[in-house]
Amino acid sequence: MTRRFDIIIFGATGFTGRLVAEYLNTTYGVAGSVAWAMAGRSRDKLARVRDEIGADAALPLLVADASDPAALADLVAQAKVIITTVGPYQMYGEPLVEACAKAGTDYVDLCGEPAWMAKMIGVLQPPASRSGARIVFSCGFDSIPFDLGVVFLQEEATRRFGMPLSSVRGRVRKIKGGPSGGTVASLLETLEAISRDPSLARTMVDPFALTPGFRGPKQPEGESAKYDELAKSWTGPFIMAAINTKNVHRTNALRNHPWGRDFLYDERMMTGDGPVGQRRAKNMVLATRAQNIALGFGPTRGLLRRFALPKPGEGPNQHQRETGRFELLFIGQTSKGDTLRAVVTGDRDPGYGSTSKMIAESALCLVNDVNRTQTPGGVWTAGAAMGMALVRRLQANAGLTFTIDR
Repeated sequence: MTRRFDIIIFGATGFTGRLVAEYLNTTYGVAGSVAWAMAGRSRDKLARVRDEIGADAALPLLVADASDPAALADLVAQAKVIITTVGPYQMYGEPLVEACAKAGTDYVDLCGEPAWMAKMIGVLQPPASRSGARIVFSCGFDSIPFDLGVVFLQEEATRRFGMPLSSVRGRVRKIKGGPSGGTVASLLETLEAISRDPSLARTMVDPFALTPGFRGPKQPEGESAKYDELAKSWTGPFIMAAINTKNVHRTNALRNHPWGRDFLYDERMMTGDGPVGQRRAKNMVLATRAQNIALGFGPTRGLLRRFALPKPGEGPNQHQRETGRFELLFIGQTSKGDTLRAVVTGDRDPGYGSTSKMIAESALCLVNDVNRTQTPGGVWTAGAAMGMALVRRLQANAGLTFTIDR
């Protein structure tokens, strides 16, 4: 089927959507190798974004509303892949992703909302399998560097040792950059959903919530302060582990468990060695518990929405984005005790500068690097759908590095 565009960015007038458009324009232009367009609710706002990012006046602008199924069906039929930055996805995402699944249009988003993702896997898998659409959630900082960090380490372990790693520790060694308004809005909406349906809380704490039909072994708990002998650092809980862990296990399941059906994954934040590191880890645990208690209280969430937290569409300035960074350490062990370490780094703040490049390159990877024989229609993770092809693309274009730590 002939499609007019390789990529359509849906939500291009939002803060992150605009950054994605700016990246595509700067890196690939309008008349270059990628045919792309911007879409949103307002043509006037789209035109302003086009002017502000310095794009050619010929860049197509498409008008569609997330609540208009007919407009969405017409929109997705024009693209090979849709990038959407319009969240929270549990509030606004379902009509668009369902339209893609029906039309055979590939789809990538920035979703870190596991309860919604667990629901949508069952809804989307049948139509996507029939149409050939590849639906790929979580194509930003959650969860690409973690998901692909494990894929990269496992590929190297299999090459070196002739066997996979039976356990991997993901450790956040450095991170500079605050939470995005969209991430905060998604968290608050998830908490509201749990208050209406307490059974959703089980999904949030279940590492296998995204692997329907499969349950692996009990995974390491991540809520306490622990000393990691292999990392030589104290560690505390990492807020994004709840979504990253689920995606890592889903990647293993979608690949037919090449890392074993008893694979263990443990993701935490490093706080340093010695008494100072221990104190930081313990303080992190206390802060996490206090935050969970406060956010579980409805009026507190209302006050945060209104006054304290960044709103969707808000974010750091250019200097803050360009001086942000992240560094992740992965340590794996085989069942025989062989150990291998890898480091993944990003050259921009994780929530915006790096995320906007990751989702853009994920879309291009589906267009150019992964055929439907290799990755047929269905609901995927980035690690299972694109794997090392995306690792290579991110290293070449998006400022990420994946290296074996010697």
